[in-house]
Amino acid sequence: MHKALGLLVSAAATGASSSEAVAYRARQLACLPDESAPRQPSNGSQVIQRYQVSGARGEAQAGFPHVTTIGLPILQRSRRKGSSETQARLDALLAIMANLDDTCLLHRGGLAALNRAQSGAAAVLAARGTATVQGWELLQRLDRDLLALNASPGGSADLLAATLFLDFMVNSPPRPRKRGTLHELTKN
Repeated sequence: MHKALGLLVSAAATGASSSEAVAYRARQLACLPDESAPRQPSNGSQVIQRYQVSGARGEAQAGFPHVTTIGLPILQRSRRKGSSETQARLDALLAIMANLDDTCLLHRGGLAALNRAQSGAAAVLAARGTATVQGWELLQRLDRDLLALNASPGGSADLLAATLFLDFMVNSPPRPRKRGTLHELTKN
């Protein structure tokens, strides 16, 4: 997660003001050569090779499509429909889970865990999300199933964090900047 958020924060610092512009700038950063990248194979790189999925780097290099075209729209739609903030965030997570080839799930539980997460998340959304009784019950079942598989949708959770960052960045009112010397700004 820290790498995705780091890219997005760096991209936001360039002055990009929309979620799409920030994601595009982050994409540009992710495509730069990284001389400090680990040379040892990671769990993620092994999963990417074994299952032929794009992984976190591929998501970043594509401009975070699961954030901008799935997570953010579902988060905003759930809010408009009157869902609580928690429900809206869960719905965004589930929408990402339903569509992402999550390398954390693949690493811990293989295709069985990925398929269960994707189908379970899709079922909750088909029941009109976590704000409905049926959707909440399906979410509880999905949680139990993933726990039994010792599988966690960590990649999806990372992209939810990125979704929430972009949502906050774009939808928060600007804060007035303090003026003064460094000494004046840092003394208590």
